[in-house]
Amino acid sequence: MTLTDQLPGSADPDSLFDAFAGWAKEQGLSLYPHQEEAVIEIVSGANVIMNTPTGSGKSLVAIAAHFAALADDRTTFYTAPIKALVSEKFFALCAIFGAENVGMLTGDGSVNADAPIICCTAEILANLALREGDRADVGQVIMDEFHFYSEPDRGWAWQVPLIELPQAQFVLMSATLGDVTRFVDDLTRRTGRPTAVVTSAERPVPLMFSYAMTPLHETLEELLSTRQAPIYVVHFTQAAALERAQALMSVNVCTRAEKDAIAAAIGNFRFTAGFGRTLSRLVRHGIGVHHAGMLPKYRRLVETLAQAGLLKVICGTDTLGVGINVPIRTVLFTGLSKYDGVRTRLLKAREFHQIAGRAGRAGYDTIGTVVVQAPEHVIENEKALAKAGDDPKKRRKVVRKKPPEGAIGWAKPTFERLVEAQPEPLTSSFGVTHSMLLNVIGRGGDAFAAMRHLLEDNHEDRPAQRRHIRRAIAIYRALLAGGVVERDPVDGSVRLTGDLQLDFALNQPLSPLALAAIELLDVDSPTYALDVLSVIESILDDPRQVLSAQQFKARGEAVAQMKADGVEYEARLELLEDVTHPKPLAELLDAAYEMYRRGHPWVADHQLSPKSVVRDMYERAMTFTEYVAFYGLSRSEGLVLRYLADAYKALRQTVPEDAKTEDLIDLEEWLGELVRQVDSSLIDEWERLRNPTAEAEAVVDERPPAVTGNLRAFRVLVRNALFRRVELAALRRFDELGALDGEAGWGADEWAEALEPYFAEYDAIGTGPDARGPALLMIEQGRERWTVRQIFDDPAGDHDWGISAEVDLAASDEAGAAVVRIVEVGQI
Repeated sequence: MTLTDQLPGSADPDSLFDAFAGWAKEQGLSLYPHQEEAVIEIVSGANVIMNTPTGSGKSLVAIAAHFAALADDRTTFYTAPIKALVSEKFFALCAIFGAENVGMLTGDGSVNADAPIICCTAEILANLALREGDRADVGQVIMDEFHFYSEPDRGWAWQVPLIELPQAQFVLMSATLGDVTRFVDDLTRRTGRPTAVVTSAERPVPLMFSYAMTPLHETLEELLSTRQAPIYVVHFTQAAALERAQALMSVNVCTRAEKDAIAAAIGNFRFTAGFGRTLSRLVRHGIGVHHAGMLPKYRRLVETLAQAGLLKVICGTDTLGVGINVPIRTVLFTGLSKYDGVRTRLLKAREFHQIAGRAGRAGYDTIGTVVVQAPEHVIENEKALAKAGDDPKKRRKVVRKKPPEGAIGWAKPTFERLVEAQPEPLTSSFGVTHSMLLNVIGRGGDAFAAMRHLLEDNHEDRPAQRRHIRRAIAIYRALLAGGVVERDPVDGSVRLTGDLQLDFALNQPLSPLALAAIELLDVDSPTYALDVLSVIESILDDPRQVLSAQQFKARGEAVAQMKADGVEYEARLELLEDVTHPKPLAELLDAAYEMYRRGHPWVADHQLSPKSVVRDMYERAMTFTEYVAFYGLSRSEGLVLRYLADAYKALRQTVPEDAKTEDLIDLEEWLGELVRQVDSSLIDEWERLRNPTAEAEAVVDERPPAVTGNLRAFRVLVRNALFRRVELAALRRFDELGALDGEAGWGADEWAEALEPYFAEYDAIGTGPDARGPALLMIEQGRERWTVRQIFDDPAGDHDWGISAEVDLAASDEAGAAVVRIVEVGQI
């Protein structure tokens, strides 16, 4: 039975409250006073601003709001700042209200979009509000993490619904809103509903703050000995989090029995090479790592082990503030300053309390502990002063150490100020784009009046409003000149000149451009499949760490070559400016973009970005692990995988079936299987959206399907594994070949000896499209192993040399990749 089944026959406030409170009691939940207050206000029809601490049960109030909207036959929207939280909430609400009553919109696609409860990102709701205004079927809006309203790049999406949806009831929630007086007055004026502010200064689990003047390892040892675990050690870079976790390996965090319990809980979990092996050692010692650069399966493993009480210390980044499902007793700050992408600065009060609020969870703890670690130079200065004693002369002679270069100095007064400070008031972050104007014009009616309302009745000050008005006028003129909109000569009204696809602003905005660019490609070209992939990659968001690593590698190789060529230092520096990451089809794509923009000016809001990540991996015939190691991306492998998953989804969703050749289908299958084998969750969740009632497996028992089960993808994996060896042989990199096949008896010396006669006869091995084609690869499929022969593309075209190998199917399933054993290298 779902909560939907408990809807009362009457939608009056008393019946709704009693029905919901009764359901909560059945779940073993008793409402806190502030929850009762919020639910009463919601069922009575008021807007609610819920400014209560983390862990105070805002999610339960949101469920009550959905319940009240369903009883009144209103569509209710829940928004969150990131797709992962939207997805998490979607599945949770499916379990509570029934899958048929819950839908999701994230920009990757839609699921059950006509459902009465919709989970979406704030941008999705904002675009819907722009396009339909007060005619939108939006009866209620629940905006979680509303403090994102102040985000410079994204805050507009939290503001637009407040302006454009006066018919809706609003529930705004966050632990760190600051003074909300202006929102109370504004919401009441716009919606005609009373607006209640629900605050609770008292946390269900109170916090105790302290400032530690002992070295960090001593602070941790004391917290562990006084049973303050699980401890989340907050760092402000991923590198620092991992380094700290590794340093803690010298501390005896767990007992032998606890380590045995961890090993049993992990079971057959697949840890891959690189960071996976590092994490395996750490978690078996009772230490976790948690940051956005990790693979999702590793983050979930850490969360699951922590929930089971098996991890005593978790070293992570401040992404903790966005919310992870981990019962944390103690939050330990390693500092109070961070680099925000522009400069190094002290934490804001909102940031401090957002992170600190994760300490102590109802149902787990009676008190939460927040410890701020004093900077190392402050601790050393205090030690030096203590050693000097009370002698004024000795104390004056103490040479005080300063903060490290580039760091901001802070000490106990900063800590005390942040503890006492209220979160800063939210500031408006409004902006005007092409898609905003197009949505409003596409709404119909008086577009000028609608835009005037949007531009003059937002939360910006008057000078900022004037800037937005000038930008809107410039965008309108560009749309008019481009023929995208037209003005009626009789009544002066503005309308679109053609049908604007309904979802142009909801999904990938450059997808139509990608379709047009694909039509420019030569389907008979041997590189057609990879060229289509390059078009798709150009419309995806840049994975900055990967592109930086590619550029670094390319510049290193360029410098080595220029030195070998005798290029002078100054000339090398000048030439290096032109060396960047690979950009296939850049000229064609840039020309297509400029041409497309003339008729579709809104694409100016979105930059085309030619790049090669998936293509680079495929052309190098590398596995995921090899690729991550090649570019030194072990701390960012989660970002790499998310990019690969996005590329796979875009390839499937964007490229029409009639544009897909056999080679392109092979590539698509290979990419999907590669992602699934590295971390099946990113694909499985996407597929599971079509069947939300499917049972999820336990994280620690999760295993991807057998890699040999996808025959088409496995053949590509085998082909790539053999071709990787062809490329290394062509470059005469015998040491790397030995690293691949040394365990099978083919070390660097054996490879060099086997290939010596070939290079005595031919001066090169071809590695072009023909060399990796199916004509030069023979596969004989058996039940337990495949026998393969990869023929070299020699300059004479004799094709009488190659590599013979066996592929172990069972071992491949275990590894999630093609396990190849070299049998012979030589002449046929």
